[in-house]
Amino acid sequence: FTLSKFADMYASKFGVAKDRMVQKLWGDNFYDPKSKKWKKTSQGDDGSSLRRAFVQFILDPIYKLFDSIMKDETEKYNKMLKSLGIVLKGEERDLRNKNLLKAVMRKFLPASDALLEMLVVHLPSPVKAQRYRVENLYEGPMDDECAEAIRSCNPDGPLMLYVSKMVPTTDKGRFYAFGRVFAGTVKTGQKVRIMGPNYQVGKKNDLFVKNIQRTVLMMGRYVEPVEDIPAGNTVGLVGVDQFLLKSGTITTSEDAHNFRVMKFSVSPVVRVAVECKHPSDLPKLVEGLKRLSKSDPMVQTTIEESGEHIIAGAGE
Repeated sequence: FTLSKFADMYASKFGVAKDRMVQKLWGDNFYDPKSKKWKKTSQGDDGSSLRRAFVQFILDPIYKLFDSIMKDETEKYNKMLKSLGIVLKGEERDLRNKNLLKAVMRKFLPASDALLEMLVVHLPSPVKAQRYRVENLYEGPMDDECAEAIRSCNPDGPLMLYVSKMVPTTDKGRFYAFGRVFAGTVKTGQKVRIMGPNYQVGKKNDLFVKNIQRTVLMMGRYVEPVEDIPAGNTVGLVGVDQFLLKSGTITTSEDAHNFRVMKFSVSPVVRVAVECKHPSDLPKLVEGLKRLSKSDPMVQTTIEESGEHIIAGAGE
């Protein structure tokens, strides 16, 4: 959960702005219910000991809700749920103890809301972040047109897109090339240069000049076809998967260098040998290993001299 979630609940009760309430709920802030005053010390006007606002207004209600549900104190927790505006529907009303607790907490403090808020508050926008990240992202000179376009997150500059992952589609053996547009605008039908990790400027190895069949927005398990996507956004591309193994750079500039290849904090050190139960299934195994290697940026698949198929990953 986040402080702003509880600040929303208490701001109207105390008659203060949400931002101010957030500050009161953290640190050495104490509320004296008898004098109805906020204090910086843990001693009330009558000499009584006060608890921190974080404990009093956030932890205590959560603990009481946990306790009443686990002890099956129906009247007590129903009253709390009503005051919190939590409505149980259908089969949820018949749940008890731990199962009920999970259902209630999903409604009261959903993890998705806290995660999204954390991303919005703490992660810088692409316009701000790319100013200082361009040196870590781009392999070319920092004063060429591509670097300048990335630095300013310019949607009208040359297209600079990094494909970081291949996502399997419903079509057998095909993938969406998922990546981020750092500069320019990517469009359906656009002619682009697809550059693999081994591409070098001026040479033609690991380079393909092709048209993008479709551009899509990827939202969880859903995809939405769109006409174009400007700089600063993530994108899914159709028709690119045949020319890239795991990752690569897509651009419209002939002078563009590659984006740096992603570095992982762990290495694929766990190696497992796999074999077919029936030799006739060998082509299926090879195809499956190819798809696995393509869809997971970390996994490596190799064939040993002995003919064994080896999968290497970060863990089992």
